Amino acid sequence: MADRELGQALVVLARNAIATRLGMAEAGALYHPELDRPGATFVTLMLEDELRGCVGSLEPRRALSADVGANAVAAAFRDPRFPPLAAREFPPTSVEVSLLSPQEPLAFADEDEFVRQLRRGVDGIVLSHGHRRATFLPQVWETLPEPRQFVAALKRKAGLREDFWSSDVKVARYTVIKWKEREFADEGARS
Repeated sequence: MADRELGQALVVLARNAIATRLGMAEAGALYHPELDRPGATFVTLMLEDELRGCVGSLEPRRALSADVGANAVAAAFRDPRFPPLAAREFPPTSVEVSLLSPQEPLAFADEDEFVRQLRRGVDGIVLSHGHRRATFLPQVWETLPEPRQFVAALKRKAGLREDFWSSDVKVARYTVIKWKEREFADEGARS
């Protein structure tokens, strides 16, 4: 599934979905047979090495092509942390697509046991309690490398206190395969 052609097709789809919304020219679309299968993706936008938007799906509910297109548009125009992406920001914005594995629920007796199960740099985590839920992609480990720090920030994202814990907390993990637009641009420059 770590297919380079699939990654390139997803990145082009994401960029084209945003370009269409902005009324700009699209790049040539690429086809891959996996695009028709259900898939869950996150699209992350970076501008000058700073996060500019990130929206995704945790479960595969639609075709991969539809999922990545919808998430790209949402990351660019509906991430509540940022104003909608302006046309002038689009050319220097870099696109990253993460394809999620199915979620694996974790079993644990307490927070310490949960934290011991975390695989640094590998696990994406979905933490939920009641109606509150938040996720961090595995890429977040790059900025929050300590497990306790990672979990505390994830709780804050879910609207919970850092020191909150309850036997009703539910956690699932997933992994991702990610592709960065820059990887393909660099490859083209070397050709």
